[in-house]
Amino acid sequence: MSYSTRLSTLRTGLAASALALVLGAGASAQQYVSASAGFNFQSDSSNSGSFTSDFTTGDGVAVPAGTVLASGTPLGWSTEFETGAFVSAAYGWRMASGLRLEAEIGYSSSDVDTHTDVTVGGGPIGAADAAVLITGSPALGVTVADLVADGRGVIRNTSFMINAYYDFDLGGPLGLYAGAGIGASNVKVRYNPSDVDIINSSDTVFAYQLMAGASYDVSDTVQIFGGYRYRATSDVNLNINLFPATLDVENRSNILEVGVRFYF
Repeated sequence: MSYSTRLSTLRTGLAASALALVLGAGASAQQYVSASAGFNFQSDSSNSGSFTSDFTTGDGVAVPAGTVLASGTPLGWSTEFETGAFVSAAYGWRMASGLRLEAEIGYSSSDVDTHTDVTVGGGPIGAADAAVLITGSPALGVTVADLVADGRGVIRNTSFMINAYYDFDLGGPLGLYAGAGIGASNVKVRYNPSDVDIINSSDTVFAYQLMAGASYDVSDTVQIFGGYRYRATSDVNLNINLFPATLDVENRSNILEVGVRFYF
């Protein structure tokens, strides 16, 4: 099944699930649309994986040329991200009980700041010449640590979620809310430190989030809000392009947002 077909099926399923929940809640639901934007604070990723076939190193100086790393040998490194952006749009229903249900699409993006602590077989290889990563390569005169410290790259999330909220009535225009959501996220990862193509791939994985914040009723039909989200997915499993290996990338973020809801 193609990616576009999977996304279409997912959107249909999310909408159907949300509609079923609302119909089950009764006819008193008030519909709304909302939009929000904010800052995405992507958490550091402790990337871990392993070689998928035997790999012969280049001249790493500290690691002799021709060293064979057997299939299954573990590898990993840490990645730090810069602060990025977040946007979302939702269609939902508010019940008289204080419960709100919605279907949401969201997008977040954060650039890579740096990569550090590269290990192979459980040991650090940051001091080795970067040629160790390329079969048959002579010494390049730059260490693995210096090559990856350059950073470069990005992680992008396009998420489809079903959310449930509870609005706390404080007896005036100001209110509080808390909620949670589950769904799926297509995660695009590009790691290209020093313009070396390490990873450039995507995967669709399970996603969840927790939300809390405050809202203010501007009128009977317009509400502004600001809040916090913790959003995470299952680890993203991707193929490495530079050598035969796969990598699991952790994907978690803290989001601060502001937005508006229009009820009708």
